Amino acid sequence: MINISEQAARQIEKLKNETPDSTEASFLRVKIVPGGCSGMSYKLDFDKNAPAASDKVFEGHGTKVVVDTKSYLYIAGMTLDFEGGLNGKGFVFSNPNASKTCGCGSSFGV
Repeated sequence: MINISEQAARQIEKLKNETPDSTEASFLRVKIVPGGCSGMSYKLDFDKNAPAASDKVFEGHGTKVVVDTKSYLYIAGMTLDFEGGLNGKGFVFSNPNASKTCGCGSSFGV
């Protein structure tokens, strides 16, 4: 399961509406890629193609998030949130599988 906070859902929809190539059917794809200071990084993209049969699809607050099977192994149980404020703003990944994270919160290790 991937949990999507209300704040994250609002920001995803806002960004989707601002992205010229996205459509109403577009969804956020979360992928894990090698890299970052802790070994693995989160990659977020809008995808307008139909999810693959093996993809995991999650919905929260009217927003769809899709994860490929391999990436899901690293982020099962994660909560995707969005925070704003004086210290900056951005998506926050609360990943119970991460044994270490970097200071910026965009990479992790298991």
